[in-house]
Amino acid sequence: MIVTQFEAVSTPESEAWQIQELHKLLELGPPALIGPNSSDRIDLPSSVYRILRTVVSNLKRGKSVLLIPDDEQLTTQMAADFLGVSRPHFVKLLEAGTLPFTKTGTHRRVLLRDVNVYAKSRDAERSAIINQMARDAFEEGSYHGTPIPDGGEDE
Repeated sequence: MIVTQFEAVSTPESEAWQIQELHKLLELGPPALIGPNSSDRIDLPSSVYRILRTVVSNLKRGKSVLLIPDDEQLTTQMAADFLGVSRPHFVKLLEAGTLPFTKTGTHRRVLLRDVNVYAKSRDAERSAIINQMARDAFEEGSYHGTPIPDGGEDE
């Protein structure tokens, strides 16, 4: 299935206090769901609990939330938007073999999981380069006596 439009969920102002309360409850540990018949109780699996905590935390901060299965096929424009790059640049990445893709007729499709793996790898590489540049600048005396913080990495 090709998704052509995503629908993000935001918290209406009228529900803000409920999100705050839900956030407090989730901080206490994995909750359970109680059905309309109070004898129906199901403890939330840890995977659902982690997703729920992430969703509620973002809603609490006023952010919109969008859940997309990682095997969702994206158009090249959607993937480029996700990465914050131009569509032509993204197509060049595909043609260079940087990411796997399929073709439906003349249209390229990529899996969200592959785009996400690429984004994490790209971000880790950028972070390593920036950390190395900071170390090099420090060693060259660019910081004039300022010590490198413990850990030596960005936080």
